[in-house]
Amino acid sequence: MSPLDAAALAGLRDELQQALVQMGVTLNATQVDQIMGHLTMLQKWNRVHNLTAIDSPQEALQLHALDCLATIPVWLQRSPAPASLLDVGSGAGFPAVTYAIAWPQTQVLAVDSVGKKAAFIQQVASQLGLKNLKSRHARVQDVKQSFEAITCRAFASLPDLVNWTDNLLAKEGRWVCLKGKTPLEEIQALPPHVVLESVDPVTVPGLEAQRCLVWLLKA
Repeated sequence: MSPLDAAALAGLRDELQQALVQMGVTLNATQVDQIMGHLTMLQKWNRVHNLTAIDSPQEALQLHALDCLATIPVWLQRSPAPASLLDVGSGAGFPAVTYAIAWPQTQVLAVDSVGKKAAFIQQVASQLGLKNLKSRHARVQDVKQSFEAITCRAFASLPDLVNWTDNLLAKEGRWVCLKGKTPLEEIQALPPHVVLESVDPVTVPGLEAQRCLVWLLKA
């Protein structure tokens, strides 16, 4: 994986901006720079630390960045951006970094039990000036504060996420989970005090695979 040259960066940025229009996501120039900065840092770190199996910048844009950005208009149709958000098993920062960029008023905590991934997100927050983003190298069971929204992408089943974070969800808060196909078996295995509010389909430009946001709340 070679470093991106100026022409490749410009092409990637154009692809991002076209996708934002297609998805109905409004970001200013600084936010677009930050999305690009996250992808560029990921490529550099990935050469040494192997943060994600996706090593093509174009694939990282579509399968990581756009995959998360596409959830934003779907989210906002149902609920305003939360005041506080916990991302469990953040990996390389998707969706924690994406949400922190798109929603600068939202306080985002990214938690990952893998030290190099938590360190990467903290470096991203510092280098991109994301004062609303914090990263912790910890198990989510060791987190003590409460959050208006708790999210997770490709990390845990819905029952496991609920069991691990039940005490962290603020009153009237929601779990909002990024999934592929509707996880019917996981939904059926939820504990009785957790209610499925909705499964909202998400369309990612250029991606035929199914995506959805699963909304859960306490009964």
